[in-house]
Amino acid sequence: MASHNESIIREPLITGKGITYAQITNDVLNPVENKPNKAWWIGFTVASLGSLLWVVSISYTFWFGLGAWGLNKTVGWAWDITGFVWWVGIGHAGTLISAVLLIFRQNWRNSINRSAEAMTIFAVICAATYIVAHMGRPWLAYFTLPLPNQYVLWVNWNSALMMDVFAISTYFSVSLLFWYTGLLPDIASIRDRATGLRRRIYSILSFGWTGSVKTWQRFETVSLILAGISTPLVLSVHTIVSFDFATSLEPGWHTTIFPPYFVAGAIFSGFAMVQTLLLVTRKVLGLENYITMFHIESMNKIIMLTGSIVGVAYITEFFIAWYSGVEYEQYAFINRATGPYWWAYWSMMSCNVISPQLFWSSKLRRSIKFSWFLSIIVNIGMWFERFVIIVTSLHRDYIPSSWVMFYPTWVDVSVFIGSIGIFFTMFLLFIRVLPSVAIAEVKLLLKTSSEQSKKKEIEEGHLDPVEVQYYKESLVKYDSVDMSDYEKI
Repeated sequence: MASHNESIIREPLITGKGITYAQITNDVLNPVENKPNKAWWIGFTVASLGSLLWVVSISYTFWFGLGAWGLNKTVGWAWDITGFVWWVGIGHAGTLISAVLLIFRQNWRNSINRSAEAMTIFAVICAATYIVAHMGRPWLAYFTLPLPNQYVLWVNWNSALMMDVFAISTYFSVSLLFWYTGLLPDIASIRDRATGLRRRIYSILSFGWTGSVKTWQRFETVSLILAGISTPLVLSVHTIVSFDFATSLEPGWHTTIFPPYFVAGAIFSGFAMVQTLLLVTRKVLGLENYITMFHIESMNKIIMLTGSIVGVAYITEFFIAWYSGVEYEQYAFINRATGPYWWAYWSMMSCNVISPQLFWSSKLRRSIKFSWFLSIIVNIGMWFERFVIIVTSLHRDYIPSSWVMFYPTWVDVSVFIGSIGIFFTMFLLFIRVLPSVAIAEVKLLLKTSSEQSKKKEIEEGHLDPVEVQYYKESLVKYDSVDMSDYEKI
């Protein structure tokens, strides 16, 4: 009987015929070693224009002050903190995919972790720009750090905003280290194939990677250590971000459900953004054999699960407000659903609670076009969630004479759209100069989890026919599998 390490009924993580280790390297490095195609240039041009808009709007903000935004005496936080929390949330999926799934030995992460980790880093950078911009005097940003005593400046360690600084800087540092450590063997592969100046640059970036047994052993050890350090960050970072609101006495914010609710929402929006990026990337870069329908469907299931958790959190908020007997708390939630911003609340409910339930349908869950469309809808909904939490809780205070509406200015809108431009500019540059799929980790799957290895087992004829039939039926959903190859076996 043929020896194998994986059940035949498990769906393949690599598809295609005649896949070799060399072909995996060639397929993944093709966008890095060759000139970018037309689709890349179109995306990069649009993203660069968005980045330019960000530069203009932020420069305008620094020159004229925060009065350029739509803030007023009642609504002191609005699009700025909404954008900050939104970007931090998007970054969470990268850590969960790279660290938590590594610890649990989920091999389907191998094809998507690299891009997800890069997304995390770029999202945190975008979030950090909001912190600096909102300070009003960004040249004093270093005041948030623990400075030497001669500055006679003591930061308020009881403030959740101070906790934010350390949580996000720690998150960024660990994520960057984890991402770059995983890149080392792949950078060495580029180095060995490059010539001239490119070879010299990648040689420096590879830190002298030799590929020896000892090197790989240390690589595996360091990866597990970093995964262990990163895993608590999946829970702690967005928990601390939720403290910005939960530790206040503001009706609508003062609730203990925020930490788990924010973490679930972060994973929800993060996986949606991974889908948005990878569904386009796999098509444009020709990576359908490595980012398969199994990966897409698995992420859709996580989106459906976390969307349901977020929906339960929304309902729980209303229940707790009613059960508390505090009329101010009750009014805050009634005002969200029926007040002047009712359209934002119901947009949030439609996008975050109702739309993910469509993934109960296997047909929709396996539709690439629908998955991409819904991933965008989810992140629109998650932006509305943060907007509803922040603005609708503030715009009607205890005193009716202080009630006021918030209207964003062109600067508010431009800063947000510009931050999206910066994010996509960084991501497009990343897939241009570094492999978007972890070559070394995908190669680990070739002998046991690829379509061709399973097909070989079937042809040898030692497997249970029922299991073989189940496996064939599972392949129908794949857009990268030629089913005609299975008609005679």
